[in-house]
Amino acid sequence: MFYPVTLPMIAQSLLSARLLTFTLSLDDVVLSAFLSGPGATTMPLVIFSRARLGLNPSVNAVATIIVVVVSIGVVLASLAIARAERRRSQELAAAARGG
Repeated sequence: MFYPVTLPMIAQSLLSARLLTFTLSLDDVVLSAFLSGPGATTMPLVIFSRARLGLNPSVNAVATIIVVVVSIGVVLASLAIARAERRRSQELAAAARGG
């Protein structure tokens, strides 16, 4: 009962949580600094170090790409969820009519 009933109802919330988690993970510099191993540099650490030393266009380009990718993901997910909801309502209407 989870996949046919509950999952379609919470799909939009799950996708929103994924996108929010991705966005917040870029902000977690302290955790990235603590968990990254020697010789490994994560994206939040690179952005933070470049912001301290002076911003250059590559930081702005990375931020723009992230915002664009997340925006496109939100729009595509919204369209997919709207299409699935429309299809589900048409199927329910056809089942109510008896055919």
